[in-house]
Amino acid sequence: MSEKKCLECGEKIIGRSDKKFCSDQCRISYNNRLNSDETNLVRNINNVLRKNRRILIELNTTGKSKVNREKLLEKGFDFTYFTSVYTTKEGSVYHYCYEQGYLQTDKDWYLLVVKQEKK
Repeated sequence: MSEKKCLECGEKIIGRSDKKFCSDQCRISYNNRLNSDETNLVRNINNVLRKNRRILIELNTTGKSKVNREKLLEKGFDFTYFTSVYTTKEGSVYHYCYEQGYLQTDKDWYLLVVKQEKK
């Protein structure tokens, strides 16, 4: 049976037969290095989504509001990022940032809504 080596530092592994790392530090370093290429992209997208959600919450205090596109843009809303899309039977397209949604009602106006959880 061959001696197992740590995937991060190459040191001999002592312990369980399915162990891949010699220490928690090596395991963490390995995974951080493995995910570092995606981390900045994912972090930046998540930041935009959270900001969009905060803006929608701020502008929609009643659960259903109407707001001008300019107001959304003024606060830094980015229309290219959303978490899901819902199309009604009538063809209306709602975009959501998590549970906060918006529907373009005409050229410059949006209806803001909150997705209701199904019980």
